[in-house]
Amino acid sequence: MLWACILLPQLALDAVLRRHPEPEAPLALVGGPAQLRSLHAVNAAAAAAGLAPGMRLTAAHALLPQFAMVDYEPAAEARVQRFLAAWAYRHSSLVSAQWSSAIVLEVRASFRLFGPWPRFERRLRGELEQLGFRHRIALAPTPRAARVLAGLRDGMAVMEAAELPALLDRIPVRRAVLPDEAGTRLQRMGIRTLGQLRGLPSDALRRRFGQALLEHLQKLYGQADDPLECYQPPEHFDERVELGYEVETHTALLFPLRRLVGDLCTYLSIRDGGVQRFVLRLEHEQGHTDVEVGLLAPERSASMLFELARGRLERVEIGRPVVGMRLLAKHLPPFVPAMQDLFAQRAQQALDWPQLRERLRARLGDEAVYRVAPQGDPRPERAWCRLTGDEAKVPVAPSRPPRPTWLLPEPVPLHDTRLQVLSGPERLESGWWDEGDVRRDYYVVRTSRGQRAWAFRAAGVREGGWMLHGWFA
Repeated sequence: MLWACILLPQLALDAVLRRHPEPEAPLALVGGPAQLRSLHAVNAAAAAAGLAPGMRLTAAHALLPQFAMVDYEPAAEARVQRFLAAWAYRHSSLVSAQWSSAIVLEVRASFRLFGPWPRFERRLRGELEQLGFRHRIALAPTPRAARVLAGLRDGMAVMEAAELPALLDRIPVRRAVLPDEAGTRLQRMGIRTLGQLRGLPSDALRRRFGQALLEHLQKLYGQADDPLECYQPPEHFDERVELGYEVETHTALLFPLRRLVGDLCTYLSIRDGGVQRFVLRLEHEQGHTDVEVGLLAPERSASMLFELARGRLERVEIGRPVVGMRLLAKHLPPFVPAMQDLFAQRAQQALDWPQLRERLRARLGDEAVYRVAPQGDPRPERAWCRLTGDEAKVPVAPSRPPRPTWLLPEPVPLHDTRLQVLSGPERLESGWWDEGDVRRDYYVVRTSRGQRAWAFRAAGVREGGWMLHGWFA
């Protein structure tokens, strides 16, 4: 087996910056008690101004009076690590996030799908950059060795197990991620490298450092099995963004919305599924406002879902300031892509019908877009019905004479002394059972302006009394 370790040196900071509207401005994660707050991590702009992790907040304000502050939340960092584990699950069936700020995955079985390691590595790096996470990647025959190598130098790769011991023996003990800070104690004792550490008697190491150190060395060198806590994707998607400030306009919510929808689509691609309904929750200081987004069929296109959510969001009145945004998707049905011709050509700016349909529903409302199905009633105003969704099948229309493409809601008088009858009459008699009895003779006529119309007169009437009911295209 071959294991790749993705080390995330600034996981908590990257998780904030990727959702911040101004990631280039000075920003710091702040933690600790209220009276002893200190900087947990800083971005490049804050570091250039002299700020550094571990600095007291009062000293940081003395150096840089104005910079953005975000509370450091270990729970939020763990959530982001689980999200990246879900992302890695699309590349391998064996993924573990048991070590802080690191993701390990078995990659040898994925070479047939993604190509050899250099190509696979470029793919991983490209997707991580697109997601907004800085990283270091290394490859080794054991997961612990990959983790150690990633901390030493980005891009290191050891393909053969026989090459691993000689390389590990030269690694300083302080860089070997030994348990219980044993590396620092060994360094003070004069033990510089893992090779020197392995040369010491096992009994003496066990008495002084415990069994955990010996087990770590055996798993590191591949002399013992290293069972990992493998990741299993959850059954639903639930992500939240803390805005850090009060938002009262729709425009300011679009940036975090795009990130949330992008994360949702990443999760859907992992499950090879789609989403048909999700809830966008706008959190206030007290209470929340739910914006439901529903589709007629499962989808997972990031651009399409963002436009739908944006359309629904813009129709909601923001009565109170928004301090957080949450996206919940519990119903995740299978996704079946639309079949297309291998050599189909489509204009660059054209929209597929499902995307156009959902965009219209988001802009105009659920009731504004529907399908029309024929019914057995011959009365024109009752000869069709509305259908919503894609599941219901449209029945075959009964055989009838030509019908206009534009049927008026109600018939109106037609005053034209030069009408020309093209066809007809077609007598319709129906509705005696529901108090909607009609007896009409319908004609296809041409008006004096050359328009083709569908008009009727009362049954048996031969002169005048025309009523217009529709127009032909």
